[in-house]
Amino acid sequence: MSSFYLDNALRLPAPDVEALIQGRSISATPRSFLDVGKVFALYPTDVSNNLLPVEQQYRSSFLTVAKNTISQLHPEGVIIKAWARCELCQILDKSEALEVLSPLTIWTIDALQQILAKRPYIFLAYLRVYLLPESLVMSADSQGQFVALPKSISVSDNSPILSERIFSQRRHQLEHRLPPEHPELEELQSEIAQLSLIQSDAKKLDEQLKLFLGWSEFTTLDNYDRNLDWINKIAKVGNSSDGDEFEKIVRKSFIKLGFSNSNKNPKASLDPNSTGGAGGLDFYCETPYQVVGECKATKTEIVTDGTPAQLVKLGYKHLQEEYDNCIKIILAAGELNNHANKTAIGNKMNVIRPETLQRLVELKANYEGSINLLDLKKCLQSEPFGIVDDKVNAYIEKVKQDIKLRSHIVEAVKQLGESGSGHLTAEVRVQYNAVFKEKEQTFKPEDLRLVHELLLELSSPLVGYLGRKKGNDWQSDRFYFLRDLIIENL
Repeated sequence: MSSFYLDNALRLPAPDVEALIQGRSISATPRSFLDVGKVFALYPTDVSNNLLPVEQQYRSSFLTVAKNTISQLHPEGVIIKAWARCELCQILDKSEALEVLSPLTIWTIDALQQILAKRPYIFLAYLRVYLLPESLVMSADSQGQFVALPKSISVSDNSPILSERIFSQRRHQLEHRLPPEHPELEELQSEIAQLSLIQSDAKKLDEQLKLFLGWSEFTTLDNYDRNLDWINKIAKVGNSSDGDEFEKIVRKSFIKLGFSNSNKNPKASLDPNSTGGAGGLDFYCETPYQVVGECKATKTEIVTDGTPAQLVKLGYKHLQEEYDNCIKIILAAGELNNHANKTAIGNKMNVIRPETLQRLVELKANYEGSINLLDLKKCLQSEPFGIVDDKVNAYIEKVKQDIKLRSHIVEAVKQLGESGSGHLTAEVRVQYNAVFKEKEQTFKPEDLRLVHELLLELSSPLVGYLGRKKGNDWQSDRFYFLRDLIIENL
């Protein structure tokens, strides 16, 4: 870690600064040449004096962010949130192919042409950006390319927007004018970003897209669901005497796992803010398949035959013949007596402890795509019935092993060479077998197609652990490392 003192700030259009802070951009177009190694704060300025309207200044994939940033400017003050170090500054003239440069930046060809119309050169500065420990407020009437700070401030480079690896990849791409790999996903992200302001699911997808595009780091996505403290309370509430709270947290758990219910009947609901009440089902899922259940929060109480009998009675009452098609679950912390266990087995009910449900939801929260509800259905439909924690825990362990396998494949690709260099499926198989033969099953030559399928899965745009360079056929596809699949919690 290095420390610096900042005395001044570089004035840049506010949308340009926001793009740098978001990790969408690593470049700026200052008025004059910047020396490599120069450090400065980033001072966002108004863009109202631009000759071009904002719609012509910025590319469509960045336009929403640009407009939002401009709308939040305050004429009385400027908020400085970040500082930067110049890593490279190129001098571009009219011979530069702007149609190649523009897609690698946030600016349109018209905006770049405007600079060349006003000045003989474009100064393209490559900036490594870091967050300030706390924001700085300055007046908004400053002029000139650089603005003196009210006082020197000490900063360190321990809070980079992008890691060294990601920044190096982006710099290499821009410096060598390599075309964007996924321009269609940039456009999709722009659309999703608008929805993310009002929809939590859209926000998660927005984070995934930015992660895959190299605009953010794994830690951003990795921590997205880990602040859901309620997950850590499932077992505690289940082992209490608070039946209503347990019912609500179970409903919330099934929603987190991916179940839903559009049924407006409060007696057969999945609304996490209410309960079934007297005579109502404790929880009911409609999609992707029907699940009906009873919750029994207990401290030391023995679960009697009345609990499974209640599920049968209320199931037929509210769901009629649909009840027979449902997966039946009882969530209970207490020990079942002999009669209750026989009734549960005879009616093909899965009796699960709150601790097991918590493990299932924790796995889903830490590894978003890990729980395949159709595979879970097969588990819950198969024998044994009654107390089935062993059965469900075996499913959880199988999922964990599948995640570890994929993590080790990602590691094998990473070890083959520098990120960006592509490797054939056959090369990955050999490397995986060499490194992980003591930990995992090895892949035989006839398993090559299976390895390829796993590599395709890991290089999916919305997964983004690996990248893929498509070949003439599946055997000539090449895969390269993008980010680790961390398994420290498994």
